[in-house]
Amino acid sequence: MIKSMTGFGRGEAQSEHKKFMIELKSLNHRYLDTSIKMPKIFTYLEEKIRQRIKDYIKRGRVEAFISFENIGDTDVKVIPDIALAKEYLKAMKALDKELEIKNDVSISLITKFPDVIRIEKEEANEDEIWSCMEEALILALEKLTEMREREGQQLNQDIIKRLDIIKDMVKEIEDRSPIIVEEYRKKLTDRIKELIDDAYTVDDNRIIMEVAIFADKSSVTEEIVRFDSHIKQFKQAMKEEDSVGRKLDFIIQEMNREVNTIGSKANDLTTTNIVVNIKSELEKMREQVQNIE
Repeated sequence: MIKSMTGFGRGEAQSEHKKFMIELKSLNHRYLDTSIKMPKIFTYLEEKIRQRIKDYIKRGRVEAFISFENIGDTDVKVIPDIALAKEYLKAMKALDKELEIKNDVSISLITKFPDVIRIEKEEANEDEIWSCMEEALILALEKLTEMREREGQQLNQDIIKRLDIIKDMVKEIEDRSPIIVEEYRKKLTDRIKELIDDAYTVDDNRIIMEVAIFADKSSVTEEIVRFDSHIKQFKQAMKEEDSVGRKLDFIIQEMNREVNTIGSKANDLTTTNIVVNIKSELEKMREQVQNIE
């Protein structure tokens, strides 16, 4: 099943302490190119994020936007140093006794002294963080993949329709080939009769030889056989599960090569017009294939 390279997906997940929200947007690109925007404190998880995206997406530019919020208890703790506070209080009492000054010691005063109150940040539980982030990421990837598959089905239908149109036009060229040769024989015979008098006999063997040479030079049988083979390869590739966009693009190039050769051999206005129409349909297909993973 083919997939489009464009899509959007969003996922949310929540643990005891954190909530992650992840949005993914994918666009056309020749290879897999991932851009991640997230808080710097989680940059150590970037490689895991890239690997998980790679599990789902083979080609395209993927932009990931990751945000989070703390929930529940804060991960910051305020810790009093009781022993140090006692030492400060002991020193202040000594000053009071020695200097006989008013003792106005209070909690608010002691807490202003250095290091009596310190703030500690709890060590982050990396396994818990990744587990929660990964859950949100997988949800976003699944939704992104669903959208890419839906658009891929639409592309598939449109391309198959155009392939059938092209196949019918190639059949027209094939059916017309013997008619072109017969028309050339008739024109050649009539032209010779115009140029010579009735007293001269037209050499039928010479005409047959000229027609045979023309038929050989203008024959497109080989190109038509290869073109039909390319159509079969194209349809088969569209059924593959792997990334096939570049493969399909290559097959279209080969189709263009064959139809260009047919056009160069055509000494016939009708065939030339059909070739132009085939090239137009191939160009429309190529534009569609540019969006296939």
